[in-house]
Amino acid sequence: MDVFIRKKIRQVLKGDQNAFGEIVEIYKDKVYQLCYRMLGNRHEAEDVAQEAFLRAYLNIRRYDENRKFSTWLYRITTNLCIDRIRKKKPDYHLDADIEGSENLTLYSQIASSSHLPEQEVEHMELQESIQHAILKISEKYRAVIILKYMEELSVEEIAGILDMPVGTVKTRLHRGREALRKHLRKL
Repeated sequence: MDVFIRKKIRQVLKGDQNAFGEIVEIYKDKVYQLCYRMLGNRHEAEDVAQEAFLRAYLNIRRYDENRKFSTWLYRITTNLCIDRIRKKKPDYHLDADIEGSENLTLYSQIASSSHLPEQEVEHMELQESIQHAILKISEKYRAVIILKYMEELSVEEIAGILDMPVGTVKTRLHRGREALRKHLRKL
């Protein structure tokens, strides 16, 4: 994968915009998920994800080919999310999701052989509680928790993305877990 990405980056540097489109296709879901988990809002996540790719494109000459592209891209994304959290003002959208209806579609009414509706609701409520708890902890802990447990990155990768020592990442993971426990106990 890294060889493919490096090839595409070289094409972008030569002026091939389509090559960057292929890079976006590969990373768009991961970047959006990271944004959504950091921000907790679909609209903001879409905006920040787009901005992350724009920044990556505009700064592609600064990318060091000796490092993983995903680490560089996640660093841009995480920093943009943290900036957005710090500047955050109440944001209301007319087409915002109604709480509790995240996974409902017309197909939700079709009988299924999967989990019982009660189990699905419990699972959705648990996921929602965890997401709300994550949004309540400080952004410095939120970033490491999301990168470790939701993006399943190693401590070393997180240190690279956030540009901090491994020891600091471990400390923030520990403190972030403690903060999450406190918020989840209240529920």
